Amino acid sequence: MADTKQIEDKSAEAPDELAGSEAPLLEHLVELRKRLIYSAITIVVLMAFCFIFASTIYEWLLIPYKRAVPDATLIFTAPQELFFTYLNVALFGAIFLGFPVVASQIYMFVAPGLYKHERKAFVPYLVATPVFFVAGAALVYLVVLPMALHFFAGMQTEDITMMTSVSEYLGLAMLLILAFGICFQLPVILTLLAQIDLVHVDLLKKGRRYAIVGILIFAAFITPPDPISQLGLALPMYLLYELSIISVRMVERRRAASLAAQEAENSGSSSE
Repeated sequence: MADTKQIEDKSAEAPDELAGSEAPLLEHLVELRKRLIYSAITIVVLMAFCFIFASTIYEWLLIPYKRAVPDATLIFTAPQELFFTYLNVALFGAIFLGFPVVASQIYMFVAPGLYKHERKAFVPYLVATPVFFVAGAALVYLVVLPMALHFFAGMQTEDITMMTSVSEYLGLAMLLILAFGICFQLPVILTLLAQIDLVHVDLLKKGRRYAIVGILIFAAFITPPDPISQLGLALPMYLLYELSIISVRMVERRRAASLAAQEAENSGSSSE
């Protein structure tokens, strides 16, 4: 009992890093508005920049289509369709390139409310976020999209020819790239939740069957109605879920080791 009292007294005497940093709701809203404005300006500037190279980005996005359907041609059925397609391509490029900036703005908004060790723990996830995003986009670009296009092109007959419009193909490609990039943030999100003690390994293990069902439903909703695209998203998401369990277990082991070391230090100092 005496040891417990001494530990509690020491923890009470320890200065709180966040003391004096409290802010009223209005200041939080002002800060949120500032971060949203910075993010919006970044996207608008990048969109203008990407519009200059819209035709280059367009050709880059066409590579999976040309590889999957070499003899096919893309068409546009309205005079303004190609122009608005270039606008969408520019917006896609802006979101893709601006994703790290938006993530850093989120961190700057959250950082004042975190302890120093929490801010240090948050930094690796800022690096991991764009890495996982690019990994998801690369999976679509190199594997899922060509396989899906092969599947769709294989349904052609002598009387029925696939004539895809520019906006429909690019809309599909950009949707899948962004969707996979966002879905690949699953390990980052779950590990962050574990850092703040909101998610535990046992919870993830018990919820595995529900996670599988949820992943299949989400993949069926977000992808075209073909098994290749759906499995192309569902399987990596399930593997990422298992990776998240490993990552959360590592977080819990580090936390347990830190608490054990702290308890040993406190007990040693109290015995003195």
